[in-house]
Amino acid sequence: MRILIDADGCPVVDRTLSLAKKYGVAVTIVCDTAHVFEKEGADTVVVPKGADSADFKLVNMVVAGDIVITQDYGLAAMCLAKGALPLNQNGMLYTEINIDGLLSFRHISKKIRDGGGRLKGPPKRTKEQDAAFFFALEKLIKERLSQPEE
Repeated sequence: MRILIDADGCPVVDRTLSLAKKYGVAVTIVCDTAHVFEKEGADTVVVPKGADSADFKLVNMVVAGDIVITQDYGLAAMCLAKGALPLNQNGMLYTEINIDGLLSFRHISKKIRDGGGRLKGPPKRTKEQDAAFFFALEKLIKERLSQPEE
C-alpha cells in the first residue's frame, strides 16, 4: 500500500504526509509543471502541463489497495475501477455507491457553466474539514495495514 496524491489544488498534502510518516507508508505526489510540489517525505512525479495529464499519470501508477487523495470525481472513478481507495480532501471515501451521483452532479454543473450559468464555489476550508480528513485517512491507513498483502 502507498498513498498517491493528486496535488492539483490539494489542501491536505502536509496532513497526509504527517500520517504517512507516522505509519511508515510511502507517498507519491503527482503534479504537472504548473503545480510543482516538492515535500520532504514524498516522491514527486512531475508531468508536462496539459488537460488531465497528472490524472492520467496517477491512474497509470495506481494499483489495487493504494490510497488516492483527490477531489476530482473522474479520477476517483478511474481509481475505483483499478481497486484503489480514493478519498477526498474532506474525508469522504469515494465508493461504487456514491461515484455515479457525483459524476452526474459534475456533468450537470458543466452543462450549467457551458450555458453561461454560474455556480458558487466552495466555502473557505474549515478546521472541521481538516479534522474529518485526518480521521478518515488515519482510519483507512489502519484498516489497510491490518489486512494481509495480496
